[in-house]
Amino acid sequence: MTTLKQQTDAKIEAGRQANPDFMKGIDDVIAQAKAFKEGNNALKLGQAAPRFELPNQQGKSTSLSDLLAKGPVVVTFYRGSWCPYCNLQLRALQARLADIHDLGAELVAISPEVPDDSLSKNEISEMEFTVLSDQDAKVAAEFGVAWEVPEFVLEHMKVDRKLDIETINNGNANIMPIPATFVLNQAGEVTWRFVDVDYRTRSEPSDIIDALQKL
Repeated sequence: MTTLKQQTDAKIEAGRQANPDFMKGIDDVIAQAKAFKEGNNALKLGQAAPRFELPNQQGKSTSLSDLLAKGPVVVTFYRGSWCPYCNLQLRALQARLADIHDLGAELVAISPEVPDDSLSKNEISEMEFTVLSDQDAKVAAEFGVAWEVPEFVLEHMKVDRKLDIETINNGNANIMPIPATFVLNQAGEVTWRFVDVDYRTRSEPSDIIDALQKL
C-alpha cells in the first residue's frame, strides 16, 4: 500500500513532466511563501480552536461544539474538489476513517467551495465524513491558515485548468486555506497539527491516527 506522500510525489513528478515551467513557478511561489513564513500564525499546540458553525453540502449547519460533544475532532482544510492533491488526501483519509471512528473521533473537512448541486454530486460528497463550506475563508483565517493565492497560480487555474474559482467559491476568488490538519481533544484544544504552505505536501493519515491514540 502506497503512502500519501508517495502518491503526492508521483503527482508532482507527473506535473513536472507535463508542465515543467509551471511547476518551476510553483516551486518559486512556495519558496517565497515560506520565506515570508506563511502559515506561522496557525493555531499552536495547546491553543483552543475557534468554535465555528458552517454549512455542509446540503446547506445544513454543523458546529464544532456539536462535533466535540461526540469526542475528539480532526479538522482538515483543503482547497476544493478541483484540486488533485486534495482528492488524494481525502481518499486516503476515507480509507482510514474506520480507524479514526474506532478511536472515538470525528473527521471534518473544510474548503471554500459553495455548498450547491455540483458539490453534492462529486466524489468528496460521497465520502463518509463531514464536509463543510467556508466560502469567505473566515474560519481558515481564525485557524491561521488563510492564504492569499498569488496571481500566477490564479492565472493557471483560470487559463490552463478552465476553473472559475470566483463562482466555485461564491465570490471568493483569491483567498484559500493552506492545506492543514489539526487534531483537537474533546476540550477543543490542539494536540497535534500539520501546516505546510506547499499545497502539494499533506499529512499522512497514519500520523493522525498516532496523534489520536495518544489522547
